[in-house]
Amino acid sequence: MHAIMNRELRVLMLEDTATDAELIVRELRRAGIAFTSIRVTTRDAFTRALEEFHPDIILSDYNLPDFNGLVALEIVQRTHPEVPVIMVTGALTDVEAVELIHAGAKDYVLKDRLARLAPAVRLTLLAEQEVHARKVVDQELRIAATAFETQEGIVVTDRDQHILRVNCAFTRLTGYSAMEALGRTPAILKSGRQDAAFYQAMWETLNRDKYWQGELWNRRKNGEIYPEWLTITAVLDGDGQVTNYVGVFSDITLRKEADEKIHQLAFYDPLTGLPNRRLLHDRLQQAMTSSVRSQCKGALLFLDLDNFKVLNDTRGHDIGDLLLIEVAKCLRDCVRSGDTVARIGGDEFIIMLENLSEDTQQAAAAAQDVGEKVLKAINHSFSLQGVDYHCSSSIGINLFHGNDTGMDDLLRHADTAMYQAKASGRNTLRFFDPAMQIELEERTALMEDLRQALPLQQLRLYHQIQVNERGVVGSEVLLRWQHPVRGLISPMEFIPLAEETGLIVPIGAWVLHMACVQLKAWQVDPLTRHLRIAVNVSARQFSQPNFVEQVLEVLKDTGVNPLKLGLELELTESLVLNDIDDSIGKMQALRSIGIRFSLDDFGTGQSSLSYLKRLPLDQIKIDQSFVRDIATDPNDAAIVRTIIGMAENLGLKVIAEGVETEQQREFLERNGCHAHQGYLFGKPVPIDEFQNSLTQLHR
Repeated sequence: MHAIMNRELRVLMLEDTATDAELIVRELRRAGIAFTSIRVTTRDAFTRALEEFHPDIILSDYNLPDFNGLVALEIVQRTHPEVPVIMVTGALTDVEAVELIHAGAKDYVLKDRLARLAPAVRLTLLAEQEVHARKVVDQELRIAATAFETQEGIVVTDRDQHILRVNCAFTRLTGYSAMEALGRTPAILKSGRQDAAFYQAMWETLNRDKYWQGELWNRRKNGEIYPEWLTITAVLDGDGQVTNYVGVFSDITLRKEADEKIHQLAFYDPLTGLPNRRLLHDRLQQAMTSSVRSQCKGALLFLDLDNFKVLNDTRGHDIGDLLLIEVAKCLRDCVRSGDTVARIGGDEFIIMLENLSEDTQQAAAAAQDVGEKVLKAINHSFSLQGVDYHCSSSIGINLFHGNDTGMDDLLRHADTAMYQAKASGRNTLRFFDPAMQIELEERTALMEDLRQALPLQQLRLYHQIQVNERGVVGSEVLLRWQHPVRGLISPMEFIPLAEETGLIVPIGAWVLHMACVQLKAWQVDPLTRHLRIAVNVSARQFSQPNFVEQVLEVLKDTGVNPLKLGLELELTESLVLNDIDDSIGKMQALRSIGIRFSLDDFGTGQSSLSYLKRLPLDQIKIDQSFVRDIATDPNDAAIVRTIIGMAENLGLKVIAEGVETEQQREFLERNGCHAHQGYLFGKPVPIDEFQNSLTQLHR
């Protein structure tokens, strides 16, 4: 992902009209750009904001009461030339536009054409990022280039190649003293790396041109072989006859190492050693051209690690880098020697497969085989400095043939397919289809709407009843989104977006707060004081270092009494096993004040008894995928019996979700399941309907 567009931008607006500023903000929000902004109207405020706000980009009006856009550009160029400026103005002549661009403006947008603003911002920032990256690489290349310099050795021979004189550098470079070299020929330095044909060609050139220059390998006195750059010049007498030869040479070991370093810096990712975006572009261009001749189709596989940002946020970039290195090794092992594996930034990798097949279906099948091989290779736990991290990835695949589609479009289409794979549940792959682009645009719009859902009070909590053989024991709160246009949106659609954007953290805090408000209301009512509320906690929310403090603050604010066994937090297997020691510590801290813990969707993850017995749990929730067919599928029935028996041995309660028939309920009760949840007892409903149901039950 593009680094500068993958975080919240800081936008400085120089605009004296508040309504125009609001239109600009609205346009950027509509386009899905995450940003924070401040608006200034005077020169002093503008200068101060440059120093204190540290903007990523400046959007400036041209005509202002205090000064104009040209003066603003001059200030920026003088004090912060690295910050790009886009002029956003009501009217502009061609002469003024040229003057602004010459003064340093990156672009200009007319206020009656604000639809251009978001693309202009993206292109400007990406261009600035590329310029900065090139400057960094160029600086490293210049540093590496200084390694080329070294003092040259000189050797003088007669016409028969007997050494007459050498300089000190000759001794330093070869190990032979002047006394050891005099009278002998330069053949004492031969390494054997060059054959007779090489020397024959060298002497033919020297005899013809009286000059030869080239690279060869020589041997020092101690036997060490080294690369050398040698220039031989023939010295002629008055008759044009050769009297001497002068050889000037340098040890180019450092130069060759520097050449390799320069090549590495220019074309390879320094962290993983994989080809970078620049080398990928070169190879992709060659592959596209080659596919025309061969008629064989190739494929681009765009791979992105699932939930990588959570690992970086919770464990730090050093641990994240270790994972990237391990993933790079896995990818190399999954492809042929002639295929390309590249890292193009962050946790994004590209696999380029060539010469798959002339047949589209066969090419797609071959690409899918590689993609599934990669998914399997990455989908396991990596040990990263004592941290066990379970990794998975999502892959988008785009076939290519010839130059009908540009390289950037090929990559973008594979990227789009990758996001479709993520939307399909992650740890899977998808092929690009043009309809995906439309879906991606709709998804981006929905993501922007989701940012407003919490402040605009569009989120709702539904309650689904939980029962045992004696009656109602509580409810699980389930999140719903009442969209102003689309109506009620399923959590399956918006929860992944909330996880991806980080909005799940404030949303999760709101859910916990509202659940505790309801729990407090139940605790003061004799008819409901025995009820408990189960709240799902996301991985990103639970991984917050201050999660325990957040929960305690909610309990304090709402006045709920956790010691009445009212609050139950549901955690998934993958969540607690991601960092089991951290999970245990947080669970013990909260359990000590009366909060219960339930392991959600049990049986669908990778838990083991060794881990399970360490966790301070109160309850296991059997996933509905096992409950669905327990009355007809002997395997599911056996699994459920095993889970219940295991829980009993560990002293844990068991609740089953997805109970929809009397046969399922009877089976579960007969085998010792303590509580049930599902449509047999009631679907998720708003709190008012839930309260009415409770009232009717107590009549």
